[in-house]
Amino acid sequence: MEQFIQLARQLNREIMIESRNPFDPVCPVNTPFPWRILGCGNYAAVFYHPDYPSYVVKIYGREEHGLLEEKKVYERLGEHPGYSVCFYTEGRFLILKRIEGITLYDCVHKGIKIPESVIHDIDDALCYAKKKGLFPNDVHGKNVMISNHKGIIVDVSDFYKKEPCRKWKDLRKAYYKIYKPTLYRVPIRIPYFVLNGIRIGYRYYQKLKISINKGKK
Repeated sequence: MEQFIQLARQLNREIMIESRNPFDPVCPVNTPFPWRILGCGNYAAVFYHPDYPSYVVKIYGREEHGLLEEKKVYERLGEHPGYSVCFYTEGRFLILKRIEGITLYDCVHKGIKIPESVIHDIDDALCYAKKKGLFPNDVHGKNVMISNHKGIIVDVSDFYKKEPCRKWKDLRKAYYKIYKPTLYRVPIRIPYFVLNGIRIGYRYYQKLKISINKGKK
């Protein structure tokens, strides 16, 4: 682990991560060889080193104060099959257990069936988090993976926020009302531009809904 920490420190010094829009994922500008990007979220980018396949480095590109909160979330979760594990934090990066699999978002894109058991796994993991005094937030198709046929939540960075979030409830509802009767029975590939359009449309729908609710008060 100590050698990997040294590599993570070097990556942290060399990498530059841009934040072009607060509503879009951050964007790494330069990724030093042989590091590879696993994914990018609204706050951070995740990298792995081919010589250390069991670990990933998550580097914050904005709102770095959230790193300490994320560390506390992992400490409270402990070891649970529905989540990763945080091994180390320093500066603006964390070292996490690597979860290998495919996100629900990419499953829909590639026409891979999402078993109902995965939905139950996520429900159980969220229930566990609530019992630990956390507030599951921002759980959506890009933050949920299927790994070894199990559902796992791979981003808990917003679990400390005490605010309502309907993303998983809405995704769950869409799974049973739309996905299960159609795409599960006859899987087809859905282009990313279509999925991205749905994501943006959902975001504006939620904003409109909040605005209307405020107007009623």
